[in-house]
Amino acid sequence: MTDLLRKEDGWAIWLGFGLVVVAWAFFEAGSSIRWIAVAPPQWSTFGELGAHFASAWPRYVAQFALWAGAFGASVALMGVRVREFLPAFAFVFVCAVAIAAVGSWIYASRYNLEPPLVALLLGLAISNLIGLPSWLDAGFRVEYYIKTGIVLMGATLPFTLIIWAGPIAIVQATIVSITTFLVIYFTGKRLGLDKRLCATLGAGGAVCGVSASIAIAGAVGAKKEHAPISITLVILWAIVMIFFLPLASRALGLHAGVAGAWIGNSEFADAAGFAAAQAYGNLAERLPEIEGSADDAVNSFTLMKVVGRDIWIGIWAFILAIVATTRWDAGESGQARKASPAEIWRRFPKFVLGFALTSLFVTAVASGYARDEFEALVQPDFVAPIRSLRTWAFIFCFFSIGLTTRFRELAAAGSKPFWAFTTGVAVNVVIGFVLAVLVFGSYWAAL
Repeated sequence: MTDLLRKEDGWAIWLGFGLVVVAWAFFEAGSSIRWIAVAPPQWSTFGELGAHFASAWPRYVAQFALWAGAFGASVALMGVRVREFLPAFAFVFVCAVAIAAVGSWIYASRYNLEPPLVALLLGLAISNLIGLPSWLDAGFRVEYYIKTGIVLMGATLPFTLIIWAGPIAIVQATIVSITTFLVIYFTGKRLGLDKRLCATLGAGGAVCGVSASIAIAGAVGAKKEHAPISITLVILWAIVMIFFLPLASRALGLHAGVAGAWIGNSEFADAAGFAAAQAYGNLAERLPEIEGSADDAVNSFTLMKVVGRDIWIGIWAFILAIVATTRWDAGESGQARKASPAEIWRRFPKFVLGFALTSLFVTAVASGYARDEFEALVQPDFVAPIRSLRTWAFIFCFFSIGLTTRFRELAAAGSKPFWAFTTGVAVNVVIGFVLAVLVFGSYWAAL
């Protein structure tokens, strides 16, 4: 219960599911939260955009108050100073509005100006070319924003789809996770790296980069610099894959659902993977030669990465905690500690449960409507506003990733961890392609 009150995973569930329940309550009362879930509409001239903001600015102020109040209260309970968080989040929100406006330009897709990519590039430029005071980092809550967005995503992904495709995603994730981890671990060992750093790097590449690096470093008792080294390499390759995977998928003419599964197999961070899947999905909707839609790409990515791979955080943490306490510690001190079975729950990414919970809830609500009623009533008044809020959470996350990525810190990690991780990257991408495209391609295309 402590995890649900003091950690980001728990608060992501409370916040995400709470928003869904509030949206449902408004819907049941014959209303909607569309007013506060405002986003810039498609525009072609600055006059149109200016007119929108002139009329809708109270809605943006209300939405800022919603996010600031929810995030501010929860981070305060997690020990973050609110007086530092709120100004930083205000900066993130204002920039997010500008980013969303760029993404809603009528020609944005033509130039690949998707909000996630714009957010990431703008954040990188500010962080590395201009710089910001360190106290603003309190508002750049990458993990919290992405976890909240994923919980909200559950409301847009029917649970029946999870049941149908989940086993396939888990099979693929098992193969990818085990293979990539072993490749990175033993390559690092051959290069002379500390075994605890090898395990941290392996988990970062095999599962969910940032979260896995933090969880495994704690599980194996790694040195304090090991997790940051892994995180910086995860971010570096995640950024590369945001651009490489959609471009490669387009060159191969992959169905959007198949490409989303490949991205889910091969990306190293939830936020970056979502950005890549969304970018390719938008291309599919714009280019007739690419089959599928943005929802196909995002849904298959989510099933592959969130449902399939992310659950391995807890499994790897449990296994490696046992290995570290019974073998590595024993070899160093001559006295082993007993690993607790509770470790797997302590390390399990609990926000995944929130994703499933919102999916179940919305599926139950939708079950009472015929398909035409769902599309005419439930979709625009209940689901669409949640999708809009989900998009905002992801923009906050992508922008924060850029703002917290300093290239000089990536260079400080040294070459050996880089080459160990990069070997795993190559294996990960190839195996992901074989499984998602050649072996299970027909399943993902059928989503």
